[in-house]
Amino acid sequence: MKYSRLLFVGGGMLASVFAAFSAKKSDKPNIVFILCDDMGYGDLGCYGQKYIETPNIDRMASEGMRFTQAYSGSPVSAPSRACIMTGQHTGHGEVRGNKEYWRDSGEVRYGVNTDYAIVGQHPYDPNRVILPEIMKENGYTTGMFGKWAGGYEGSVSTPDKRGVDEFFGYICQFQAHLYYPNFLNRYSSRLGDTATIRVTLEENIKYPMYGDGYKKRPQYSADLIHQCALQWIDQQTGEQPFYGLLTYTLPHAELAQPNDSILKMYKQRFFTDKTWGGDEGSRYNPAVHTHAEFAAMITRLDIYVGEILEKLREKGLDENTIVIFSSDNGPHEEGGADPGFFGRDGCLKGLKRSCHEGGIRVPFIVRWPGHVPVAVNDHQLAFYDILPTFCDLIGVNHIERYGENRKDYFDGLSFKSTLLGKDKHQKNHKFLYWEFCETDQIAVRQGDWKLFIEKGKCHLYNLADDIHEDCDLAAQYPDRVEDMKRIVFEQHVENPYFKVTMPQ
Repeated sequence: MKYSRLLFVGGGMLASVFAAFSAKKSDKPNIVFILCDDMGYGDLGCYGQKYIETPNIDRMASEGMRFTQAYSGSPVSAPSRACIMTGQHTGHGEVRGNKEYWRDSGEVRYGVNTDYAIVGQHPYDPNRVILPEIMKENGYTTGMFGKWAGGYEGSVSTPDKRGVDEFFGYICQFQAHLYYPNFLNRYSSRLGDTATIRVTLEENIKYPMYGDGYKKRPQYSADLIHQCALQWIDQQTGEQPFYGLLTYTLPHAELAQPNDSILKMYKQRFFTDKTWGGDEGSRYNPAVHTHAEFAAMITRLDIYVGEILEKLREKGLDENTIVIFSSDNGPHEEGGADPGFFGRDGCLKGLKRSCHEGGIRVPFIVRWPGHVPVAVNDHQLAFYDILPTFCDLIGVNHIERYGENRKDYFDGLSFKSTLLGKDKHQKNHKFLYWEFCETDQIAVRQGDWKLFIEKGKCHLYNLADDIHEDCDLAAQYPDRVEDMKRIVFEQHVENPYFKVTMPQ
C-alpha cells in the first residue's frame, strides 16, 4: 500500500548516531504524551480494530507496554484533561464538565466569517498546581500542541500563565470542531510572546466556514499543529529535559481532512458509505464519506505518531524519552461518526458522555526502550495517576512538595513500578471514581465491581463476568451497593458549576 506520506517509519539513521554523541544528555527522562481526541478503546489494530490501518501505534505497542484497563478522567474532554493536569478525580477537581465561555462574548470578523470575541472553557483553579508547572519547576522545558481546554482567553488559566513555554493550537475545544478554522492560538516564550495570542489563518478566512466553499480552505489545523510539535522536538538537544503534551484533535468530529491518498484509499475501501448533513450550530460541516473520513483521520494520526518516534530516533533522544499514547475519552457519534460500524467500543457499553466502560476505558500505551518491558498489562489506572507517575519518574515527591497538607489535593497513585516491570511493588487503588454532570452520572470501580449511578439510581455490575454491563446485580448485593455508595459520599465535594444527583 502506498501513501503520499510515509505510513510506517522506523530504522536507524547515521544522523541519530551523530546526535547521540554531539551533546551532553540530561539524566532525567524526556516525556512525550500524545493524547488524541475521542478515540475508542477498540479503534487501534493493537486493540482489535480490523478496518483501520495503524501500523506505527501498533508497533509502539509491540515495543512497549499496552494497558487493557486504563481509564480516562471523564467521559468528555475538558474534565478528563483536567484530571491529567491536576492529579484529581472529578469529585474533587475544579473542572468537571465542558462549561463554555464563548456564547455571550460578542463577535468579530475574519474575512467573510463571523467568529466569537472570546473562546474557551472553565479555567483550572490558579491556586492548584498543574502538571506543566511542576515539570517546568523541576528543570524541564515544556511544550503543548493541540487542544488546551483549561481556561478561556484572558482567564486566570491560559498556557502562558500555567507553565507552558511553547503552545500552538486551540485554546477552545468548541473552536476545535472545525479542522479548517479562522484562527489558532499561540504562546511562544522563544518568540517573545507575553500572552497567548490569536494567529489568523489568512488563507482560510477567504472562504466561508460552512457550505460549498469550506473545503477550499487550505490550512488544515491538524497538520499545522503537528508540524509545530515536530519543530519543537527538533529544537531539543537533550541537554535540558523536555516535556511535550501533544493533544491532537484527531479523530474528533467534524469529519474533514485533505482529500489526499490516505482518504482516497479509504473511499475505495468503503465504496458503499454513509453521508451526513452537517450541524452548523455545533460547527460540523456535512460529510459525504463518513466511514472513509473517520478511518483516514485515525490513519493520519498514526502517521503523526510514526513521525514523532522517527524524529526522536533521528535526534538520538529515543532511548531517554518516554512516549505515551492515549485518548481523552471514549468514542463519539458526533459529526456523522458511526462507532457501531467499526465496532469501536471494543465490546464495551456506552460512548462518549457515558460513565459506562465504553465512555471511559481508553487505549493506553507506554514506550521507553530499555526501561519499560514489552508486555500487556491489566493494571487499573486512571488519568489522575499520570501526574504522580511523572513526578515519581523525575524524582519529585509531589505530596510533600505540592500537597500543602490537603487530604484531597491528589487522588492519583504513581504506576512507575508497573511501568518498570515491578508489579509486585505496585500500589493499587482501593477504588476509581468518576462523576459527570451533563448526563448526571457517577461511577465507582472497586476491583471487578462497578457501581453506575444515573440520576441518583444505582446499578451494580461485575466486570469480571459482565464486561458489557448488561446484568444489574444491585438487588442481589444490597450491602455491596451501600459500601460503594459510601465511597461516593466520601469522595464528592460540592462544586457550584457542576452538579450531580447523589445516590438514593
